[in-house]
Amino acid sequence: MSDLPGHFEIPESLSGERIDRALSLLTGRSRSDTAKMVAQGCVLVDGQIARAGSVRVAAGSTVEVTDMQLPAAVPEQRREIAPFDVLHADGEIVVVDKPSGVVTHPGSGHSAGTLADALVEQYPDMAGVGQPGRPGIVHRLDRGTSGVLVCARSSRAYDALVEQLTMRQVRRTYAALARGHPSSPTGTIDAPIGRDRENRTLMAVTSEGRDARTHYSVVETYVHPAEASLLRCRLETGRTHQIRVHLASIGLPLLGDLTYGVPDPFGIGRPLLHAVRLTFRHPDTGADMSFEAPMPEDFVEALARFGTDPSAFPTE
Repeated sequence: MSDLPGHFEIPESLSGERIDRALSLLTGRSRSDTAKMVAQGCVLVDGQIARAGSVRVAAGSTVEVTDMQLPAAVPEQRREIAPFDVLHADGEIVVVDKPSGVVTHPGSGHSAGTLADALVEQYPDMAGVGQPGRPGIVHRLDRGTSGVLVCARSSRAYDALVEQLTMRQVRRTYAALARGHPSSPTGTIDAPIGRDRENRTLMAVTSEGRDARTHYSVVETYVHPAEASLLRCRLETGRTHQIRVHLASIGLPLLGDLTYGVPDPFGIGRPLLHAVRLTFRHPDTGADMSFEAPMPEDFVEALARFGTDPSAFPTE
């Protein structure tokens, strides 16, 4: 038997979630375990006992789990993840090039084999930094998204980077290969994003969502072997699945995105979205820092089908 008391703050990415699911994602416990916690009155949200697992939580809410006994979690066999490049490391931060297919941090259905797990093995000081269950993770990339990601090695660095993100001072640039042609060479998609009303595991443009803005410009358009566009996208906000949802909402779903897009004609197996450049201020020195992640092999191969040299992509 093992205890699981603790205090947790609901991050923006879990705003609107059921308390039992949010707690499962934060702690790595099974949904049935967290449902038992709620049923036994052991979960408080902002000081009030959560009366049902269906209670929705808001970003910034404080969740307290009081003492209770649950069967010890069964250790999951360690899973290796794809090799990844460290673009920069110092005493405060680590900047990596995340491969596609790798989950950024533990969550429901992914309690091991994540990028966060691998980073903690390499940099043990990250273990207690940031949100519970998400050591050192300041922002995330979807499992299918590749590219540059910054992580914190100290609580001071974590707080400083989160503040930069909150103040929208971090510049995040992506390469996206989308089906279709935009109506103009540049544009801004200003549409709120929230949980899909019919499927809470998906995101959607909805009036009940949080403000979200994506800026895009056309790098190149194609008619063969399919109508498609190579886009440079810049996030002003950072909602879950933001670029994927925004582009799909204007009729430009990402190639390979089976969740928000269309059948995958080329067998890509993942949304063709790559975080190509990240610019921020160093949390200790205040120096401006920019890092670029080269396009991975699958993205290069996809562009080759359209006759494009990836080295010509304008990252800024």
